[in-house]
Amino acid sequence: MGIEKHLRITGTSTVSWKDAVVQTVNEASKTIDYLSNVKILDQWAKIEGKKLVEYFVELDLSFVIDRDRD
Repeated sequence: MGIEKHLRITGTSTVSWKDAVVQTVNEASKTIDYLSNVKILDQWAKIEGKKLVEYFVELDLSFVIDRDRD
């Protein structure tokens, strides 16, 4: 039986919401093994003047628990 754990994390980008998701998953994958799914829970942006300057995403990351790991 496979068991998954879920983490709720927030990421940011100055490029786009998509870039925020990609960068956040990339960064999380450096320290979390067996990432399996990502769900976008929320997204918002910071506005300065009339321009979007920073994009935020709240993600639910799933990873598989390795029961055989020491």
